[in-house]
Amino acid sequence: MRSPWARGALGGLAAIAAVAAAELVRAVLHVRVHPVVAVSEEVVERTPGPVADFLIGLVGTWDKPLLIGGVLAVVLLAGVLAGVLTGYGAGWSALPVGVVTVFGALAALARPAAGSADLLPVVAGAGAWLVALGLLVAPLRRTPAVAPRPDGASGTGSTRRTVLARVGAVAAATAVAGIAGRAISRARDTVEATRRLVRLPVTAGAIPDGADLLEDLREDGAAPWRTRAADFYRIDTALAVPTIDPEQWQLRIHGMVDREIVLGFDELATMELTQAWVTLCCVSNPVGGDLVGNAWWGGVRVAELLARAGVRPGADAVLQTSEDGWTCATPLAALTDERNALVALAMNGEPLPLEHGFPARMVVPGLYGYVSATKWLVDLEVTRFADVEAYWTQRGWSPEGPVRTMSRIDVPRSGTRLPAGKVTVAGVAWAQHTGIERVEVSVDGGPWVPARLGGVPDGPSSEDTWVQWRVEVDAPAGDHLVTVRATDRSGYTQTAVRRDVVPDGATGWHEVDFSTD
Repeated sequence: MRSPWARGALGGLAAIAAVAAAELVRAVLHVRVHPVVAVSEEVVERTPGPVADFLIGLVGTWDKPLLIGGVLAVVLLAGVLAGVLTGYGAGWSALPVGVVTVFGALAALARPAAGSADLLPVVAGAGAWLVALGLLVAPLRRTPAVAPRPDGASGTGSTRRTVLARVGAVAAATAVAGIAGRAISRARDTVEATRRLVRLPVTAGAIPDGADLLEDLREDGAAPWRTRAADFYRIDTALAVPTIDPEQWQLRIHGMVDREIVLGFDELATMELTQAWVTLCCVSNPVGGDLVGNAWWGGVRVAELLARAGVRPGADAVLQTSEDGWTCATPLAALTDERNALVALAMNGEPLPLEHGFPARMVVPGLYGYVSATKWLVDLEVTRFADVEAYWTQRGWSPEGPVRTMSRIDVPRSGTRLPAGKVTVAGVAWAQHTGIERVEVSVDGGPWVPARLGGVPDGPSSEDTWVQWRVEVDAPAGDHLVTVRATDRSGYTQTAVRRDVVPDGATGWHEVDFSTD
């Protein structure tokens, strides 16, 4: 059992465990490609055209399976090498694992629209590899007993049994991880295919005239007025995105109501759908942060559903519950007044993406998401704040979360060097369900200069969306600090006092430093 071949076989099993662990994490986090596939795609992109043509002519449609198989074979060989090198010390055995991990990470980050999440399967695979390898070869590192055992047997049989037991455990864990990863992927693929077949009577939403004031500054870092679903922030507690078949989905409305209601997706989708521009913001968004986005939502007004159920006197809250068990309590008044609080089915003219709550979620203008924006919604209980505690309020956050008036500088970015003279400063400001009245900037502590505001939608949505702003300021050669503040339609001007996001949202002015020469 202490031969290099035995160690190599154990190392190969550890490499297979790494591949399975990476697949499970990829499926749970919905990362687009497995690290092995990412490396394969990178090989394809870097293969010269004539070579690629030759290989395609040689193997035909088997080119991709053979390439992925080849990458898997390299990983397996690296595992075998790592196992053999355990005989020379842990540092040597970690070298092949590290090399494969680096290549996997670089390939994952090279994929289109890659982000930090794409690294997590790579990290998980590397961690599983090292843990499994250490577990498997540990019995082989023990020094054999010098004295014979009382039963006359040597320690060799005991070591063999220990190794075999660990091989069985690692193989079982590998199989479970691989099967679970594939099952999660298949479930998501099935629901995603169903989602693509859903047809809702919604439009894509026309951007109001003059709203996208910063279109020419997009390459400099300005956010578009409409946030694409793929770019919309996502903050929730779901480790795996719930995959819910809309045919099986139901919304229950109960509690302090005259009659309990249970609605299916088709029934909800045939009701009158309201469409509106609404900006959503996370309470965890720091000053100048990007946990905020603006989209065209379509759904049924919550006020209509609650009226159908008949709210009883004394109720002041609605406890929302997600498919994954997450809860939040929302002021009843915010769901029954004139604002477009929706059980949303559509985002930017399409059925909700799975990550953003398909088949249905809550959208409530003017409230932070932790008290309003339940994804994968399945239950609305009309109740009282005194009788319930929701997920985040149990953890020290305020029970009610009105969005604070806030502004952000997108252009210029901190640390930018620009030509001296006129400099464009631009960004966004929001005060959901209140609306922005004006935005002002100050350079180097000088006087406040009013910015030009972009357009907003007509009607109630004019209060519920963010607004883009821009202004030109004088910036002679040197280092500069620009500050922004917003005033909402109630007359309130942002406070300069910096405060953390806990317990009900950050406060303070956003500042950006830049240099001119």
